[in-house]
Amino acid sequence: MNYISLENIDSLEKWVKQALKIKKKPLKNKKLGKNKTLGMLFFNPSLRTRLSTQKAALNLGMNVMVMNFTSEGWTLEFEDGAVMNQGASEHIKEAAEVVSQYCDIVAVRAFAGLVDKEKDNAETVLAGFLKHATVPIVNMEGCTGHPLQALADAITMAEYKTEHKPKVVLSWAPHPKALPQAVANSFVEMMLLQDADFVITHPEGYELNPEITKGATIEHDQNKAFENADFIYTKNWSNYIDYGKITNNDLNWTVTAEKMALTNNAKFMHCLPVRRNVIVSDEVLDSENSIVIEQANNRTYAAQLVLQKILENAE
Repeated sequence: MNYISLENIDSLEKWVKQALKIKKKPLKNKKLGKNKTLGMLFFNPSLRTRLSTQKAALNLGMNVMVMNFTSEGWTLEFEDGAVMNQGASEHIKEAAEVVSQYCDIVAVRAFAGLVDKEKDNAETVLAGFLKHATVPIVNMEGCTGHPLQALADAITMAEYKTEHKPKVVLSWAPHPKALPQAVANSFVEMMLLQDADFVITHPEGYELNPEITKGATIEHDQNKAFENADFIYTKNWSNYIDYGKITNNDLNWTVTAEKMALTNNAKFMHCLPVRRNVIVSDEVLDSENSIVIEQANNRTYAAQLVLQKILENAE
């Protein structure tokens, strides 16, 4: 069993219920991972993903090894048939097979380069490990998706669920750097599995991959989208059409208390890290309706559920 995307979840509702049970007794299955090793490979930096996944593995009694390819290890080559007379020192074929000998599960984090859309959509790094590794692979955020984050988001929303069918808004916000679409993509995929009134709001021209947003409501008027919302999930992403570019940085899209006042006393969500007073104002982020810290806490239980299912499947 691999956990690469939300497509690996057979029932989101069941998984969320299982994760909430784990949260109540996180050490219940401490023996499940005894003498098992999780290898965590980072091709990009991390705070929550690294610590929450490591904590999840420790809760299951696993050993954990971490390697940062940003500062450690050889540069890897991923192209089949490559003549390696340039920068890369090791091919993914050997690297993945060797790592598989040391680990029982391998978790990989590799962001989009935001230069070549076709290459990013091919998920070169993740696909390389899937092809050549001989142990299960977990996606800790790839070029096009962040399924661990989306699972944690679903857990968090279940904890704060409304008695009525909720209105959930995914809102684009400005950011000084070009960011991938991965978090937004997985949140959209997760929401389309939910019974909710789901709306995506962003400036015109900032559409996400239409194959992912098919079936979702898109509203270019942020204020209109916010009306009567129960959850506001805010995230920046760079232009998908004019790939990887910042073609709009309108600060009027920053989430403020005035905009939150349009909602149905909505909970504010963000995957973190977040740039204060650019993505969202201090007033909103520090308010009682901000659930970003609990959202981050649930990253542990999302990862622990995934690791537990992989370990149980291997028995």
